[in-house]
Parts: sequence; structure tokens; C-alpha cells
Amino acid sequence: MLSVYDGHHRYGRRDFLKIGSLGLGGMTLADLIAGRQATAAAGQVVRDKAVVFLFMHGGPSQVETFDPKMTAPSGIRSATGEIQTAIPGITYGSTFPKLAAMADRTSIVRSFVTGDGRHDIKPIVGKSTLDGNLGSIYSRIVGQNRSDNGMPTNVLLLPRAVDDKAQPGVTQFGKFDSTGTIGSAFQPFTPSGGGDLKADMKLTLPMGRLNDRRGLLTRLDRLKRSLDDNGRRDGLDRIREQAFSTILGGVGDAFDLSKEDPRTIARYDTRGLQPAAATDSRWNNRKNYADNGNTLGKLMLLARRLVERGCGFITVTTNFVWDMHADVNNADVVTGMNYMGIPFDHAVSAFLEDLRERGLQDKVLLVCCGEMGRTPRINKKGGRDHWGNIAPLMLAGGGLEMGQVIGQSTRDVGEPLTTPCRIENLIGTVFNTLFDVGQVRLNQGLPRDIARAMETYQPIPGLL
Repeated sequence: MLSVYDGHHRYGRRDFLKIGSLGLGGMTLADLIAGRQATAAAGQVVRDKAVVFLFMHGGPSQVETFDPKMTAPSGIRSATGEIQTAIPGITYGSTFPKLAAMADRTSIVRSFVTGDGRHDIKPIVGKSTLDGNLGSIYSRIVGQNRSDNGMPTNVLLLPRAVDDKAQPGVTQFGKFDSTGTIGSAFQPFTPSGGGDLKADMKLTLPMGRLNDRRGLLTRLDRLKRSLDDNGRRDGLDRIREQAFSTILGGVGDAFDLSKEDPRTIARYDTRGLQPAAATDSRWNNRKNYADNGNTLGKLMLLARRLVERGCGFITVTTNFVWDMHADVNNADVVTGMNYMGIPFDHAVSAFLEDLRERGLQDKVLLVCCGEMGRTPRINKKGGRDHWGNIAPLMLAGGGLEMGQVIGQSTRDVGEPLTTPCRIENLIGTVFNTLFDVGQVRLNQGLPRDIARAMETYQPIPGLL
């Protein structure tokens, strides 16, 4: 995000939206040439598809989400019961009634393994993604911005993207805006600001001068020279290009939910679905629970607006909330699923229905998972602890084969009974959705580690 100062006042997210409505007029930027060249180089390898990756931060339970296992003994089977889905013989946890009704539009993987029970963000940023945000690999291939409208190709949506008062979204468990070996120039565009110089530029500039595009460009050039002098230029080209083309190129309207039909906003609204969360003094995590309830629907609506305008990869995450130990910080499983499951069910089902009505269901792939699962057996306090041997995974749309359950878990839901599906398989599915992988491999300018991932990560069987 570009933060503008007039010497006394900081102009934040709301002002960014106002500034974003300004047009470029007849001005052209040399920096945009690089974006056009990258897009041209991508050629026919890029499919007209987008991915929205909804990260369920904290580790959701396999059993209370999409694999209730009601035939298992008490203490293992779903503590919230089950509900019949639109697929005969398939049930979900009972806090997902809306998603259960549209199960024929989703695919559930019941044999997904993340590999360990550590709190991190490995499916979206980890060893398998070259230690960078998965969307950064996408923008490395297609360019940081669309050449036709300046829309960033890789966007990170944290709760503060829709609520200035929300808790910070980047935690000690991993930074969603990391780029690893991909290069800092391909960091996700974060409309809520990341608190880092490379993600949140601060310019001392009178607001009146924003109408003078050349004045702003001059100030950006001065900042560039300053960073050169201090040896901190890395990533500056991305900043200069994205800040200027996004904020002054009219793309800001896409980030402004006030431009949306009020009926659509109401349809996505998740506020009030967990009214006790903000005041429940039993858990130190209550602020994060409340943030999720207040922001998840708006984040999913914002994601729809962005893919509709050409963004290819969007990471959506609420705060650290799917951790259900039943300890001083976190709720027990039953309470936690009421806090988390009900808003999730409402927001995700609204998103899928909205995509369908707009004819986008085959263009947009939704991925929903966390960094791990939770223990098969409920602990003495009514919670489930960390577990890396099996975890829930839901996918929807993208032109893939929907209406199925892939894989099976063991009777105690402790591990896959069938061939495990791993993070590399999930990433391979994303790659094959976004790209003609065979053609990408022929790209001589592609870094070796990205090319190797494209060659070796096989998609989830049965989806393509």
C-alpha cells in the first residue's frame, strides 16, 4: 500500500481508495513497459483462470469440517455431529450446512497430509513454494501487473484490507508476503499495508499534488535514488510500478467495497454470526475470533471483485483462529467451530454462489486449507491439538472435476487410508489450473527452481 503524508496527517486505506479513483489520463510510465514485456513473454502459457487461496490459519480439524466419521468412538468422531450433503452418502460437520447443500460444486480431499504439526503457513509459503508466497511464482511468470489496466497479478488480503481496526495479519508463524528465492520484486500487493518499507511506501506529499501525476512520479524517483544511495533498492522497481499504476491507474475502485451493490454486501456479511466471540473472556484469542466474524465475508467479496478485474492469484487469510486446544488462548472444538465454522460456511458459500451467477465458476479455483490438522482424539478439556498426519482440504471451481470426495482416512482419522495427497500435489493442481505447464517448461527465462517445481509437482489425481 502507498501511504501518503502531508507532513502532519497519514492517509491510510480509505484515502487510498479515494486516490485510486483517479485516472492516469494520457500519461505513460516507462516502468509499465516491463510489465507488458513480461505478459507478452508469457504468451499462451497462461490460462484465463484465477486462484483464490483461503488460508485457514491455525490448523482446522479434519473431523469437524469435512470428514465427521460418526462411526468412530466418542472422543474421536465429530464433536459437532454431521450433516448430509448434496452428494448421497457424504456428510460434513454440522456447522457447514450451506456448503453441504452445494457439495456437488466442491471436491473434498480426505487424504491430505501437510507433513508436520508446526504452526507455520507451509501450504502458501514454505519449502514447496520456494519459501515465497505461491502467488509470487505466478507473478514471476506473468508479470507484477496486468498491462491493460494495472491490476496487480498477486494480491494478499489480510483483515485490515477491509477493517482498519482489525488485528495485524502477519504473525510470528510466517509472513504471507515472503518471496523467498523468487525475488522481492514479486511480493504480493497488500492493500492493507505490511508494515515493511517495500510493501508500505511513505511519501511526504501534499494531497493537492496527487492530481499532478508528474509530481508524484518525481517524488517516487527521488525515493528510488535515496534507496540506491543506501543500498536498499531491492524491490523498488516493483514498488514504483505497483504503487503508481495501481493507485493512479483507477484500479483502486476494485478495492472499494462501497462501489458494490448493497444487496451483495449484505449477502456476504458475516457480522453477528458469532456475537459472543468478542466478549468471551475465557479465551485470549477472542479478538481474533471476532475479527474473523467481522471481516471474512468482506474479504471474500473483495477477492471476487479482484478476480473479476483480472487478478490471477489472491491469498485470503483471517487471523490465527483455527487453533482449538481448549486452553487459555483458544476455544474448545465445539465453541471454536461455532466461532469459525459458521462464518466460514456463510462467506464461502456466498462466494461460490456469486461466482456461479456471474459465470465465473470455471474461471476461479478456490482452495481452502490450513497448515496442519488436529489430533484424532479430543483432549481432556474438549480441544484437539496439533497434528500433521492428515488435514482438511476443499477445492471448488476452476473448471476441475467437482462433486467428489478424493481419498479416505483411517477409522480413527489419524492418517490417510489411501494414497496421501501432499502439498506438492496441491501446488501442482494450482500450476495446472493457471498455466499450460508443458509450455511453461519451454520458457528459457524461467528460474531453474520454478521450472523444476513445474516438472515434478503432480496434480491431485481425479481433479483435472
